[in-house]
Amino acid sequence: MMSIIPYMTTSRGALFHDDCMNILVKIRSNTIDCVFADPPFNLGKNYNNGFNDKISEADYYSWCFSWIEECSRIIKPGGAFFIYALPEIAVRFAGHLNKHMQFRHWIALSMKGTYSRGKKLYPAHYALLYYTKGEPNAFNKLRLPIPTCRHCGKEIKDYGGHRIKLNPLGLNLTDFWDDTSPNRHRKFKVRPGVNELKVIIPERAILVSTNPGEIVLDPFGGGGSTFQAAESNGRCWLGIELHDCDHIKRRLSENFPESIDKYPSYPIQEIFEHENHENQVLRRGQG
Repeated sequence: MMSIIPYMTTSRGALFHDDCMNILVKIRSNTIDCVFADPPFNLGKNYNNGFNDKISEADYYSWCFSWIEECSRIIKPGGAFFIYALPEIAVRFAGHLNKHMQFRHWIALSMKGTYSRGKKLYPAHYALLYYTKGEPNAFNKLRLPIPTCRHCGKEIKDYGGHRIKLNPLGLNLTDFWDDTSPNRHRKFKVRPGVNELKVIIPERAILVSTNPGEIVLDPFGGGGSTFQAAESNGRCWLGIELHDCDHIKRRLSENFPESIDKYPSYPIQEIFEHENHENQVLRRGQG
């Protein structure tokens, strides 16, 4: 009988040290509330872990479409799918996602400090695709603080004289995020030399599309931003990472020491299905 043993667990989640496809194909259909994916972009980036980030374009998109299809399958009806990518890649992803999911937003995330590239406009944003499996089960409106000048502390806009009518809780979140540039300073990163997502990116996706106790899956764990966001906001999670699991464990151990090495409070064994249609996720240390 096949068994699946997590690399690590917390009271809210489990991380698997494996290729994402090896785990995704073992998950039951319609079991995950939200998937957040930040895949490699096939740009020849050095991840300092031996990963080959430069394969043929045909092989890259064939692989991407495979994990996109598996993620679409395992998301519950009404669940959400977010993919973070460069616009030129997101266009291809969107074309494929349209076959399986319902488009909701192309969220533009400000990209600062880049450079012009040949005969193209100056690139100024990443894309965060937001799809759902039919009408969303959850859609929570988020509000942001009214922006102020970092020098004088005063509000940047006058809102056309309608400031008094603004909600005191802040401004509605839009599909343009200008506070999400990658972490470039070492003290904010888990993996030296790698620009990681700010926690705020998966956190907003999770808060918009899920409720406490629901399950978030990230097939490309990377530095662990998604898992930190889930732990901090009362969401359950499943993670997959082929290379950097030790970095993720260190991050979660530092931020959630009381949660590390506990078994998830939700029935994780019910998420997995094997060839003989029996479910089994072995608890470490329980034989």
